Amino acid sequence: MIPPRFDITPDQITRVVATFYACVREHPGLGPVFAAHVTDWPTHEEKIARFWRNAILNERSYDGNPLAAHRDAGNVRLPMFPVWLGLFDSVLRLELPSETAAQWSALAHRIGRGLMFGLQGAEGAPPSLR
Repeated sequence: MIPPRFDITPDQITRVVATFYACVREHPGLGPVFAAHVTDWPTHEEKIARFWRNAILNERSYDGNPLAAHRDAGNVRLPMFPVWLGLFDSVLRLELPSETAAQWSALAHRIGRGLMFGLQGAEGAPPSLR
């Protein structure tokens, strides 16, 4: 069994995901983007909680493809990622001890960079080599 990336409980992950999406639904920029695709918020939140439990706790309970989902959405743009990550960071700081929040934030930013890199070609721009 692979150990967790850092110390966090499944309940903490679920709480962060629920709080984050409550904020997303109210966000003037992100809310409409998500609302165009998410009709069942509890199901979406459970799927994303599985994603994070997989990424952090190595549970292997998530089987989706985040890059394909974001690319296929058609309305996800690169400038949205810093906004998304900033909102996510604020929820992490609100809900978790500072060390855990920092560790999860670092992971989220790595994943965000990977998604942004994968989406660059989808927007017709050459990848940045910097």
